[in-house]
Amino acid sequence: MRKSNLLIAFIGLAYGLTAQDTDRKINFPDVEGYKSLKCDLHIHTVFSDGSVWPNIRVEEAVRDGLDAIALTEHIEYQPHKDDIPHPDRNRSYHLALEAAKPHDLLVIHGTEITRSMPPGHANALFVKDVNAIKKEDAMDAYKAARAQGAYIFWNHPDWIRQQKDALPVLSDFHKQLIANDLLHGIEVVNDLSMSEAALQLAVDHNLTAMGTSDIHGLVDYEFEVANGGHRPICLVFAKEKTEEAIKEALFAGRTVAWFRQTLLGKKENMKALLDACLKTKIKGYEGDTSILEIELRNNSDAAFILENTSVYDFRQHGKIIEVEPQSKILIQVVTARGNIDTQPLTFKVLNAIINHKEFAEISIDLK
Repeated sequence: MRKSNLLIAFIGLAYGLTAQDTDRKINFPDVEGYKSLKCDLHIHTVFSDGSVWPNIRVEEAVRDGLDAIALTEHIEYQPHKDDIPHPDRNRSYHLALEAAKPHDLLVIHGTEITRSMPPGHANALFVKDVNAIKKEDAMDAYKAARAQGAYIFWNHPDWIRQQKDALPVLSDFHKQLIANDLLHGIEVVNDLSMSEAALQLAVDHNLTAMGTSDIHGLVDYEFEVANGGHRPICLVFAKEKTEEAIKEALFAGRTVAWFRQTLLGKKENMKALLDACLKTKIKGYEGDTSILEIELRNNSDAAFILENTSVYDFRQHGKIIEVEPQSKILIQVVTARGNIDTQPLTFKVLNAIINHKEFAEISIDLK
């Protein structure tokens, strides 16, 4: 293992890469009762409109430390079919599955149902045969996917090519899909954009909040990994690392999306994640003063921006505190401003969004 790491580092130096490039695996702690699985469930290859062979998608996922991916090739949109004819629309999945055998990576069988609005595009996951989902009528395609036990989510509902104001609209067609158990999730993050309005739809209509890269080119280029960027992912809180457990978690709605150091998800899921990521230790008073020192540790690869909403002042920080990934800070609390027996230290997490214009909050007991 050590020789392998040294070789990777040497190759990285030869290509002008930094240590960050050669050690870029995404890390988030497990939440209470569940594993935090890092998933990218909307990606493309040359078997639809992507630019790479399926094994490259596997290699990128392994470098990023992902737990699961889904190759979701367009059924109807096949721009490379003259160069890469493939009457079996399951081909990219089988190639990725073979490429993933040496790795601890799950490859989920998926596809993209590609239509104009409404209903727009949707991904169907955990399918068995994509060929059977090729239907002329859009509703028939959704029904064919669901007949295979598929979990289906609405892709990029804010996509300006189909929604010029970037505000997703739940059409009668979508409402019919939801009512008939044919639509279960919605992307709140896709590629280079996020949508608080889509998150509101997820909250209001009991849809699972999804975050995906929808990558067509190279992950490193699209998301500027060498400059500290990261691919968008969906954290899926599953009972174990299996396809069956991921499927159960998606249907149950246990997800949080991560995009450009911003987290988006429903309130209960965000709370569980924040509780796991941010750990507090009361260090005690500074000498014989009333200045209470608190250590705040971040166990994740996400930075957190905290706004002090309590009655207390800080001696070494202003109202806004940033806790860098995998780091800890010491906060000196001026306790004379309040009553530590009844008034906790409270923060609004400005990059943890739980609904449109609504942020998650954390509370620290000072007793």
